[in-house]
Amino acid sequence: MPVFPAKTPKLIQRLFPKYIWKKASLDKTLYLTFDDGPTPEITQWTLDILAQYNAKATFFCIGENVTKYPDIFKAIAKAGHVIGNHTFNHLKGWQTNTEQYINNTLKAQQVIAPSTNGLFRPPFGKIKRSQAKQLLSKGYKIVMWSVLSYDWEVKVSQEKCLNNVINNASPGSIVVFHDSIKASRNMQYTLPKVLEYYSKKGYLFKSL
Repeated sequence: MPVFPAKTPKLIQRLFPKYIWKKASLDKTLYLTFDDGPTPEITQWTLDILAQYNAKATFFCIGENVTKYPDIFKAIAKAGHVIGNHTFNHLKGWQTNTEQYINNTLKAQQVIAPSTNGLFRPPFGKIKRSQAKQLLSKGYKIVMWSVLSYDWEVKVSQEKCLNNVINNASPGSIVVFHDSIKASRNMQYTLPKVLEYYSKKGYLFKSL
């Protein structure tokens, strides 16, 4: 079962103030993000649903997937969404030496650039201070989150996934979904309902 709470505690955000956890927002705006794509079976569906609500989002793409599915990758950018770097091979920072981690991120940047706007999200949210320091020095913005949907967790029901979002997201929240096969059951149930729920409340969905 999930170890981390769906809503990121303020203490964690204060401990890592150089990371982006939430956006300052005076209006009703949510920042939906999608990790691990592009994935042919899921990403195009995600783009279609977002388009129905005139919603913009941010896609943190794995470099290896970009090389495998360039047409889907191009469709993300063509639809007006922002693209971020999610390493080339979805590395766990805590289990990877810093030099390898940085080189893998730069490798991803070569196939993703110039689309990323310097945005980077560490896979699993796991990154060493030494890795973060180097990336920040290179001009990257390390984007974490306010709310985890837990769409990838098989032990989380579709209803729980939905509640993780609507019970915790508020103006300026950065919400994590995954356009991956593993997360598809929960994400394809939850995303349309999140878009409908917040649209009725007058929210806009913007890219980072």
